[in-house]
Amino acid sequence: MQKLFSDKLLHGADYNPEQWLHDPEILARDIEYMKASSSNIMSVGIFSWAKLEPQEGIFDFEWLDSVINNLYNNGINVFLATPSGARPNWLAEKYPEVLRVGANRQRNLFGARHNHCYTSPVYREKITIINQKIAERYAQHPAVKLWHISNEYGGDCHCDYCQDAFRDWLKNKYGTIEELNMQWWTTFWSHTYSDWSQVESPAPHGENAIHGMNLDWKRFVSDQTQNFMNHEIAAVKPFNPELPVTANFMYYFNGLNYFKFKNDVDIVSWDSYPLWHKKDDISVGLDTAMMHDIMRSIKKEPFLLMESTPSSTNWQSVSKLKKPGMHLLSSLQAVAHGSNSVQYFQWRKSRGSSEKLHGAVVAHNDRSDARVFKEVAHLGHMLTELSDIAGTNTNAEVAIVYDWENKWAVEDSQGPRNKDMGYIEEVQAHYRAFTKQGISVDFVDMECEINEYKIVVAPMLYMLRAGFEKKMRAFVENGGTLITTYWTGIINENDLMFMGDGPHNLTDVLGLYSEEIDGLYDHEHNYGQVTQSLAEGKLQGSYSCTMLCDIVNLQGAEAIMTYKDDFYSGRAVVTRNQFAQGEAYHIGSHFEDAFYDDFYNELASKLQLETALDVQLPDAVYAVARENETTKYVFIHNFSNQATPIPTLDVRYNFVTRSRADVAQEQWTLAPYEMIIVSIAK
Repeated sequence: MQKLFSDKLLHGADYNPEQWLHDPEILARDIEYMKASSSNIMSVGIFSWAKLEPQEGIFDFEWLDSVINNLYNNGINVFLATPSGARPNWLAEKYPEVLRVGANRQRNLFGARHNHCYTSPVYREKITIINQKIAERYAQHPAVKLWHISNEYGGDCHCDYCQDAFRDWLKNKYGTIEELNMQWWTTFWSHTYSDWSQVESPAPHGENAIHGMNLDWKRFVSDQTQNFMNHEIAAVKPFNPELPVTANFMYYFNGLNYFKFKNDVDIVSWDSYPLWHKKDDISVGLDTAMMHDIMRSIKKEPFLLMESTPSSTNWQSVSKLKKPGMHLLSSLQAVAHGSNSVQYFQWRKSRGSSEKLHGAVVAHNDRSDARVFKEVAHLGHMLTELSDIAGTNTNAEVAIVYDWENKWAVEDSQGPRNKDMGYIEEVQAHYRAFTKQGISVDFVDMECEINEYKIVVAPMLYMLRAGFEKKMRAFVENGGTLITTYWTGIINENDLMFMGDGPHNLTDVLGLYSEEIDGLYDHEHNYGQVTQSLAEGKLQGSYSCTMLCDIVNLQGAEAIMTYKDDFYSGRAVVTRNQFAQGEAYHIGSHFEDAFYDDFYNELASKLQLETALDVQLPDAVYAVARENETTKYVFIHNFSNQATPIPTLDVRYNFVTRSRADVAQEQWTLAPYEMIIVSIAK
């Protein structure tokens, strides 16, 4: 990792000075306020194309020279963006082919963001020109520390260029039209293709029921976006090969397989906008924690929180303000889970257009004594004092499989439920149980290796690809503990059903085969009844289950729990199987949270998993650790809006954000939305 990202924590924002060039006094106050808030980084140029190239081939960099130099002279560095996130009007007017074509085959009008075709030769040519001009001028500037490539890549285009590129992608994958027909099973409904020219992308008024095609289109869009990103990178990298690159990702974004991007970006970054205070904040906090951990896991390195809001958004259903304390807590939560930065969209609120009411560090009243600004400044001072944490990472003994391509297939499966299949919810159920115990989790997809972990959880692995069933088998053979769930091992990578018993090629590892799966209506539930102790007897009684019920036949596995109701009452719902040197568990339904808490508490104790702390924390509080070779830093989060007592820590812990004198009593209290950081020598 670049030294910049391991010797300090970064604090800053998206800065759009081009909106304020008419008022030099505002630009001057910006510098004063940045210094007052301990800001040390600004992302610049994200939506500046029209200002940098106001007419085709006519460039204006003087304003950007002044901005970057002024920031640098005041101790503030720059993440410099390529401006492909929004093209100038002249480009769309002269070259309408750069505008996207929708799935309905209608070309868009000019407007919005990312309304451009990643395949268009003209668009690629024009972005290369502007990127090279920017890189030639600034790649060696001492203020510039990272290339911010575009902004929130997303969306697809169905123009003729993209149709041709899709066909080429398919030819490269399948080789012959006959093989494509076999893998897409096009004999169904007599939809067989006789020539490549007949193949088109999915359309609402055309072909959209061939699941293999739908899946391949999503893969193509992800690959084509990745290809365009690398086209951008290739334009800027030669001017300073040492300058790292990132592209800011988004919350559970369904359109791109982010694991595929891990070798193209030097550091992962993402934009986080949780719905704080919509429901209980610990649920929102654990959901956000999972996304932080996914981002950290992509490269297994610290990441950057590229965007967040210090107050509210303007695009969620309700623009809820962060309550006092929540900004500090939510920002430090990102650091706790691996971020080396806290950054905002945006620095100063716009006066007009779409995001004029979006939260920002500096509001329209232009005051530095406002509540939000003071909280931002407080956080900035804290981040300066926590610089040692930037050189730490997360050590995980548990991996959970989160696979974008599997998610695409699950959500397109047309049965056993045609809404709310709940892939993310199932993954989250397992993740929450570990995180509440203070057990760190890595995420992997099916192309990752898993040998280093003690536990691998593979929820709803409907699709098996990249030989992952072989990896799971070897993992258990070598002593690992594997957990699978209902709806596992059903289809191959092209959405063809496996023939024979399932889960495919795992029946002996699990000691069972699945015969049927029952889809439950939303108002229905069943129960799993514990029939024998798992380890310490914490898993006991019965637990409600919903969504789907896997009906299995045992072939060597033992039943830990059985169904209580319906015609499959008494059949196994949770099983355990000894296989070679390891164990494999199968969870046949989606259970209430208490089940996952008790189940994984037992497994953690049995396998002696490391926890962040060795004390029991209340329900709204959890702890997570970052560490280096000598020190472990533990972040204790209170997501309650009430003062919350927790057990005191022993004398081995040093208090980073409090003094021990504050907590000398046997039990001490976290303020509402407070985070405490402690350290301990390893």
